[in-house]
Amino acid sequence: MDRIAAVGSSVVIKGELLAREDVVIAGRVEGTISVEGHLVVVEPGGHVAADVVAKGVVIAGTVAGSVVAEERIELRSTARVEGELSAPRIAIAEGATLSGRVETASRSAAQLKAAS
Repeated sequence: MDRIAAVGSSVVIKGELLAREDVVIAGRVEGTISVEGHLVVVEPGGHVAADVVAKGVVIAGTVAGSVVAEERIELRSTARVEGELSAPRIAIAEGATLSGRVETASRSAAQLKAAS
């Protein structure tokens, strides 16, 4: 992670979050998150009520919405997810909870844009 955009624990974003660098979320984001070619990390205590599209997604907090990754989605043991996950590789740690649908298929950059 060269450059990192951080959403601190006291920050609330409502709307569209667009970035071309890694994004770490410790606060709350509602709407849509699009991080082209980079990683989104939802830390423990972070809350996302949004559709997420990124190269990779790591979830240790709470997410409600569709999560689409070009490479990989990882749910850590503290993750709470309600919605759809779609990526070629998905890892779910013991203790994580997931309510929704899982799809493991390769997606091109064009397909990721269409999904967002």
